[in-house]
Amino acid sequence: MHCVEEIKNGIYWVGCNDFRTELFERIFPLPQGVTYNTYFFDDEKTCLIDAMDKSCRDEFLEDVEYLLKGRKLDYFVIQHMEPDHASSALALLEKYPEAKIVGQPSTFKLFEQFFRHPMPDRYMTVNEGDQLKLGKHTLQFIKAPMVHWPEVIMTYDVTDHVLFSADAFGHFGTVGNVFADQADFEENYLDEARRYYVNIVGKYGPQVMNVLKKASKLPIDVICPLHGFVFRTPETIKYIVDKHLHWAQYVPEKKGVVIAFSSIYGNTERAACVLANKLSRRGVRDIRMYDVAKVHPSFVTAKAWEYSHLILAAPTYNLNLFLPMENFLHDLKTLMFQKRTIGIVACHSWASAAYKTMADYVENEFKCCEILEPTMDLKSSLRDDQECLMDELADKMAESIEQYPDPNTLI
Repeated sequence: MHCVEEIKNGIYWVGCNDFRTELFERIFPLPQGVTYNTYFFDDEKTCLIDAMDKSCRDEFLEDVEYLLKGRKLDYFVIQHMEPDHASSALALLEKYPEAKIVGQPSTFKLFEQFFRHPMPDRYMTVNEGDQLKLGKHTLQFIKAPMVHWPEVIMTYDVTDHVLFSADAFGHFGTVGNVFADQADFEENYLDEARRYYVNIVGKYGPQVMNVLKKASKLPIDVICPLHGFVFRTPETIKYIVDKHLHWAQYVPEKKGVVIAFSSIYGNTERAACVLANKLSRRGVRDIRMYDVAKVHPSFVTAKAWEYSHLILAAPTYNLNLFLPMENFLHDLKTLMFQKRTIGIVACHSWASAAYKTMADYVENEFKCCEILEPTMDLKSSLRDDQECLMDELADKMAESIEQYPDPNTLI
């Protein structure tokens, strides 16, 4: 049996749904699994773009054999050596010993580091703008360093205007259809596309923008990522490119607020809920609340990327910021989080540390972020005589959200 589908003019999608892996890169939860894609050219010369994770190795090799129909494999393009796409590469190359390996010098270096099996006589080095003629198809190579590995190349089919985008434009989640226009992408997959981008590629916004600028000069009729759907209509291509323009420039997609909180005995949680209620009564829409001690940070960071405003609420613990909040803020720092207005609500009983740490992150670790005044540092719990201060914070936050420009005008 096989799991393949023709995309266009002898170009085939080869895909595998991975329902079993629970953590992507041993960090990020996969409640709906993940897909791995490769692409095959049936031309005068046969060509395969990328391999798959070893969890799908047998299915992958079976599908390639089906597509070749007894022919030899002439070229194998490695767009980057990350194991979720390359760990089955050695098995492929051993099965098809005549195939040339197409990549950059740094690709071959990593190939030898992973597999300890040099194949220098099979290496075919390509650089920016180089072309490979397969027959009716001509492939052109585009360097995309740090999107999200240093040796990444993308591949562009000059003939049919198909961009093979490596990890760009991918998403978490398994799929039943091949093409994004066959599904309700916004309803069922956008959140996982954002979470994938933010946590995997998020810190490399400038590099993503460089690649998007290169791509904007090319006619593109189809985008073929290594995870998730293929984008083949003008509407779906524009949609996913516009989303990446927001994400890569750290521009929110919508006006609203994420309240990220953590609480030991419930007092900080109560303060966060009271503040959310006050914001709601002031007309603020889309208030999203997340307990960072319970919800994996990858989900919360993705929501922080989506919305224009953020509120941090956490207690002091062992003379430090409560660790779940510290971990969340560390992730935001690592991902180069920026361009947000942030409110702070801290809580302590005998020594205050949470407020200083949260403020330090906003002022010194995040880029182009500002603290919204007033801030709060509660003593053990929220008291009635502090309601006026919380009302002031709610007023200022609601006003800031209301005055925030339309995010679509910022990209």
